[in-house]
Amino acid sequence: MRKTPAPWVAIIPLTILIALLSITIYIYGSDSLYGGSQLCLLIASAISVMIGMKFYGISWKEYEEAISTNVKNVTQALLIILIIGALSSMWMISGVVPTMIYYGMKILHPDFFLASTCLITILVSVTTGSSWATIATIGLALIGIGISHGFSEGWVAGAIISGAYFGDKISPLSDTTVLASSMVNVPIMKHIRYMLITTIPAMVIALIIFTIAGLSHSSMGESQVEMFTSALDSRFNISLWLLIVPVVTGIMIARRMSSIITLFLSAALSGVFAVIFQADILREIAQHTEGAWQIVEGIMTTYFASTSLESTSPLLEELISTRGMGGMLSTLWLIICAMCFGGSMTASGLLGSLMSVFARKVKSTFGLVSSTIASGLTLNLITADQYISIILTGQVFRSTYRETGHEDRLLSRSTEDAATVTSALIPWNSCGMTHSTILGVPTLTYLPYCFFNILSPIMSLVIAYIGHKIYKPSKKSVTTSIEKTA
Repeated sequence: MRKTPAPWVAIIPLTILIALLSITIYIYGSDSLYGGSQLCLLIASAISVMIGMKFYGISWKEYEEAISTNVKNVTQALLIILIIGALSSMWMISGVVPTMIYYGMKILHPDFFLASTCLITILVSVTTGSSWATIATIGLALIGIGISHGFSEGWVAGAIISGAYFGDKISPLSDTTVLASSMVNVPIMKHIRYMLITTIPAMVIALIIFTIAGLSHSSMGESQVEMFTSALDSRFNISLWLLIVPVVTGIMIARRMSSIITLFLSAALSGVFAVIFQADILREIAQHTEGAWQIVEGIMTTYFASTSLESTSPLLEELISTRGMGGMLSTLWLIICAMCFGGSMTASGLLGSLMSVFARKVKSTFGLVSSTIASGLTLNLITADQYISIILTGQVFRSTYRETGHEDRLLSRSTEDAATVTSALIPWNSCGMTHSTILGVPTLTYLPYCFFNILSPIMSLVIAYIGHKIYKPSKKSVTTSIEKTA
């Protein structure tokens, strides 16, 4: 029988990883995500493998299987990321995003822009059930509008992500919400209603902060707004017809079509609209062909490579540059390396040992919820994937909650309050890296402004401490529950 690693041993690879990442970020800054962070993850993976093989008899074959399983579990996410790279670029070049920015700047009042952004992404995310799709579509337009009004990219990205994750969290169409409730056999609507106790206060506080920040912000004057919209109008063929693309995309998402199919068709449709409305821009992008072939080259280049267009406005010039599928490769590289680290920690038994610390010696409801929150956050740091974090947190604590007489819905809520929302705050997590790449804002830049994501686990702890609508078992019921389990 193999010896189980001690918790202090499990901390070694994680501590080394955090130290290496800190050094890398200090040296490279935001560029650390383009190679440095990946190297740190591989080094930490190697240390985990060496510990397991040297001291606990884990074979290399077991590591290969664990890593392969981890990578296989995120295959769909990797495909979605590639398609999002093509989609976001073509939405920009086709004029879809410029049109949304153009009319958005005329409609959304700067004083209430941040709060409005949060509310808009809530609506879209509740309807679609996908924070990723919300950020990759309407989020692109909102980040452009916000920057155009003079807001810092961190504030705007924070408002977008806060709203997108709130909507995703309370939507019955969300895969993470379905996963968290199904892991502990809680009916989904019961799970959502119970989450509102912690989720609504967190969002109310976030909206108050965004409103105050918007009212205290000195935005562009009307003349500057006019100059920016004029620059947009002169660079792109702005037309309300282009809004057909996001409307059709929203319908496909609402009809629960596959995410890959939906995003692919949206990218293809925007390509057709690019030919109709922005043929001159496609010709400008083309560098290797002449005549009719320029349109074809322009479309292909937009989908897979980076593009840059000249403009009378330096701000607009930076905003409308795109990266295509090629710009997402560093994201894919980071996720694969993160899956290697998670797989090596799992195969070594180090992850299980670390999680056991959170699950045992729970003496109160607050301690139980605190351990669940800590587990979800730690798993997001180690496994770099919110789905794995949700599954493992549910598995680790399910028996503990039942033995102590606590309701399953408390576990499903605590899991979502920790694992789902904090995934966007970790630079090497699949969510954090994807949102950073899509919005063009480093994770550590928007992290301080994702108030909802930060407040959700805190609010979960506050409610647990107060005990509001939390079933407190009697000693008799706990004893009976433990006897039945035994």
